Amino acid sequence: MKQRIITIAIAALSYTITALAQTDRTQLLTVSEYNGWEYEVKAGINFGGVSPLPLPVEIRKINSYSPKLNGTLEGTVTKWLGNDRKWGISAGLKFEEKGMITGATVKNYSMEIINDGSRVAGYWTGYVKTNYNTTLLTIPLVANYRINERWKMRAGLYSSIKLDGEFSGHVSDGYLREGTPVGEKLSFTDGSTASYDFSSNLRHFQWGGQLGTTWRAFNHFTVNADLTWAFNDIFESGFKTISFGLYPIYLNLGFGYRF
Repeated sequence: MKQRIITIAIAALSYTITALAQTDRTQLLTVSEYNGWEYEVKAGINFGGVSPLPLPVEIRKINSYSPKLNGTLEGTVTKWLGNDRKWGISAGLKFEEKGMITGATVKNYSMEIINDGSRVAGYWTGYVKTNYNTTLLTIPLVANYRINERWKMRAGLYSSIKLDGEFSGHVSDGYLREGTPVGEKLSFTDGSTASYDFSSNLRHFQWGGQLGTTWRAFNHFTVNADLTWAFNDIFESGFKTISFGLYPIYLNLGFGYRF
């Protein structure tokens, strides 16, 4: 449902900026541009996922991966500096989705499953399917360098507040050693599964780095690409069930309208 809402919002934004492109610029915007201010609205899609760095020995094989349709909407203000206006500083406000679905074969993977209504912690060997999705309010703060009239580069930091999130899935085709790697064996075979849900353990605040570029296709329309990677784990610091950190790494591709 969230992805459908964001898709509709992106379509509405596309219609809005198309209408704006057909109108004359106001005197206020002309004066702002003269003083070095630039305003832009952007829409795009996040491609990527959360990953440990480096890949731990517990994960033996990635069987499947789906990046989902992760929409983004952003408003950005840039102040260009100096007479040549080669350098500038930007701040933005972005509403975005980040998510993925993965399937992996693991061995001695720290896990807590729900079995017959009770939670059982231990070490899983077999297949794991994970569904991750989060809705974020993100504030990027970046420095810009204008290469020429068509191209500009940017780099900086971002911070995100989690509005909603899910990290859940199921295990199958394997067994759980309860408590320790040599504990009591619970098997799940012949199509039987056990679920898990760590959604309540997701971190509320994320921050990381951002590197991107913009190509000015027309006078007001731009094409944008931004790579973001988080510096902190998606889980709260006290969460120890998954024994390694998972870090969001995403490439955002989209378009914008420069006022």
